[in-house]
Amino acid sequence: MQQPALANHGGRTTATGGEMTTADATAPAAPKRSLADKPPFTLSDIKRAVPPHCFRRSALRSASYLLRDLAAVAALFHFALRVIPSLPAGVRLAAWPLYWAAQGCALNSVWVLAHECGHHAFSEHALLDDAVGFALHTALLVPYFSWKHSHRRHHANSASLDRDEVFVPWRASELPWYAAVLHAAAPVRLAVLLLVLLTGFPLYLCCNITGRPYPRLANHYDPYSPIFSTSRERAQVVASDAGVLAFSLVLYRISEAAGFWAVARVYGAPLLVVNGWLVLVTFLHHTDPAVPRYDNAEWDWLRGALATVDRDYGAFLNSAFHDIADTHVVHHLFPSMPHYHAKEATRAIRPVLGEYYQFDSTPILQAAWRAAKECLFVEPDRRRNGVYWYSSKSKVEPDGSRQG
Repeated sequence: MQQPALANHGGRTTATGGEMTTADATAPAAPKRSLADKPPFTLSDIKRAVPPHCFRRSALRSASYLLRDLAAVAALFHFALRVIPSLPAGVRLAAWPLYWAAQGCALNSVWVLAHECGHHAFSEHALLDDAVGFALHTALLVPYFSWKHSHRRHHANSASLDRDEVFVPWRASELPWYAAVLHAAAPVRLAVLLLVLLTGFPLYLCCNITGRPYPRLANHYDPYSPIFSTSRERAQVVASDAGVLAFSLVLYRISEAAGFWAVARVYGAPLLVVNGWLVLVTFLHHTDPAVPRYDNAEWDWLRGALATVDRDYGAFLNSAFHDIADTHVVHHLFPSMPHYHAKEATRAIRPVLGEYYQFDSTPILQAAWRAAKECLFVEPDRRRNGVYWYSSKSKVEPDGSRQG
């Protein structure tokens, strides 16, 4: 059977039955919705299209990427501790923000590798993966095992309105009174977006912000939180807490010796950048007018895994972030696949997925603004029960009521 060709629609790639075409670069992006029907292929069909070597994990190769990232982090720490203080005062003021941005990107690369460890994609040895992931995430004040377990549930329930763990949207009937206020004007939306980027991840860990509803507060530091269900998970939450507490004590001792603001400049500010990247990348993977959400009546694992968008952050950041952003579809299908095979695997599966595959080349800041503006809540598909699509604030009156 002839496979469908891929076409680009306003920066978005899907599959059509015709030749490859490119929309006029000046035309406004018009998101083309992914198909929400049950696909005519299975996970086994997709896997058969992937070269077998793409599933092989190499501890040595993974370690080489980790050493690359740690070398970049160390070089930037040296720049902050030795070079910046020796610069003229005016140059120092410009150098610090540049350092924060660069170190935030370098540390985010480390974060991604720790995330890879949580998926058992770093090596063939689960114990090694957990040891490396625990060390890396703890150094970034992330409770490794706690987040690993909730993230695994996100992968198991992706795009489910009832069971997904993160970036769960409001249904139209659930809109709180303040929704219209938060999205009433562009400056307010921008302020909310920036606040979410900087604080969204720690608030998710502490208060389950944007997470699925639970009978009580879901907290990643509480071993008896409803997120965790087994004694093994609870014991690992305690271990994660101990790691974060111990590293926090190290930071406290350093701040006693060097000063709070020194630690804040060299470590704290880049960590805020890491939080921003983490929230932005995750938000744009799963929040888009073109991808569906499903309730319990219609959801199944394969369609949930396909309800994500690959995005282009530019060649440098794609590589620096280990292609987590531009190969996220294949990551949801095969989360234990190492990142260095993901691009090849993505090319292999695209003809199989056809219109179920979504790639959006819209510039990232533009895509983030569009999502913040147009993806306030989800509404049911008028033609099919159980399928929902994102909708915009234009359907919400200033008093919070909905327009017809």
